[in-house]
Amino acid sequence: MSYPNSSFRAAPFIREIGRGKKGARDMSQLDARAVYEAMLERHVSDLELGALLIGLRIKGESVAEIAGFLEAAEASFEPLSAPESRFAPVVIPSYNGSRQLPNLTPLLALLLAREGVPVLVHGVTEDPGRVTSAEIFEVLGITALSDRAQASSALAKAIPVFMPISLLAPKIYQLLQVRRVLGLRNSTHTLVKIMQPFQQSALRLVSYTHPEYLPVLSSYFLTLADPARGDVFLMRGTEGETVANPKRANAVTWLHQGQATELVERQAPNDELPVLPAASDAHTTARWIKEALAGQQPIPAPITEQLEHCLRVARQLRA
Repeated sequence: MSYPNSSFRAAPFIREIGRGKKGARDMSQLDARAVYEAMLERHVSDLELGALLIGLRIKGESVAEIAGFLEAAEASFEPLSAPESRFAPVVIPSYNGSRQLPNLTPLLALLLAREGVPVLVHGVTEDPGRVTSAEIFEVLGITALSDRAQASSALAKAIPVFMPISLLAPKIYQLLQVRRVLGLRNSTHTLVKIMQPFQQSALRLVSYTHPEYLPVLSSYFLTLADPARGDVFLMRGTEGETVANPKRANAVTWLHQGQATELVERQAPNDELPVLPAASDAHTTARWIKEALAGQQPIPAPITEQLEHCLRVARQLRA
């Protein structure tokens, strides 16, 4: 077996995290950063990489591990510069798309940008069996950014910017691609949803899919995250996306300067359903979004409420 040309050795860490759900031990924040950095730089063999990712998948990440991983992840790419604005930039990760509900992430992004907010949507361009935000943006005439140098000027315009993760953070993208080999998501799928890609303070919209991530992410943002990096809205994802569920509002917690404030309570079941696109494909969704922006379709109340909270906090972060 050949090993990468590096002094890093994965075996001690694999032994610690690979003992199963009950026997595994968590890594320190410092060790977690070193391990994730080694994965990003491919200082591990393919076999070691698979062992580390599967071990973490079974064990689950600790708060300290999330912190260490994210430090390494954010250090692996050049941060973006936000344009001058009366609003802090809003960061919307989009890595899930939709299977059943129409994907209205582009609607939220367009509503924010229309108010003058610099909006960065980053994510994947395609995902088999799902309708991605990138596909809907493309139908709307908003092409994915192809040059990082264009980011700052593009963000100054009154339209959202979609940046593929392959352009924003190529090394992180390569770890996302391991899913195609292993058939499972890994820690990187959590990191891309919580990273802050700007030099300046920003508002991050963060979603989680599995309930066990709520206390882990809450604890990270309240105790270990740098408050100077900005604020976070944390919510259960709408099919994994960070846009409010148009049928039934998700609970949203605002994490600010080490304090948690419940902005939105989870809405009880409601028999009165909003008007939504007739189908969830990209063309139907894009056409409906155009009509909603023109006032020809009612924007679902949970998304309007989410918009108002985003505007208020993004303005406060710039004050």
